[in-house]
Amino acid sequence: MDKQGTISTYNHGITLTERKNLMITGVKKIENFDSEEFLLDTIMGFLVVKGEGLELIKLDTLQGTVAIKGQVNAMTYIEEGKKKGKEEGLFTRLFK
Repeated sequence: MDKQGTISTYNHGITLTERKNLMITGVKKIENFDSEEFLLDTIMGFLVVKGEGLELIKLDTLQGTVAIKGQVNAMTYIEEGKKKGKEEGLFTRLFK
């Protein structure tokens, strides 16, 4: 991914406006999401966004940009080794 125009050439940034509109750059992949939690793979590691009524508004895979609308309560970066356990938690909750 060293070619110009790929996600690795972009910076990672987060802009949160009034805890309702979230813009994230440097996103490689959306691993998982629902109305209460998003798990994003960014160029700086995995990012968990928690809140209420979360909706994916914009996904630009070429530029690595994601826009989320809803009440944002928390944002946390997780370690690579903890990702598997996090996915299992989300998967388990989906099938309760």
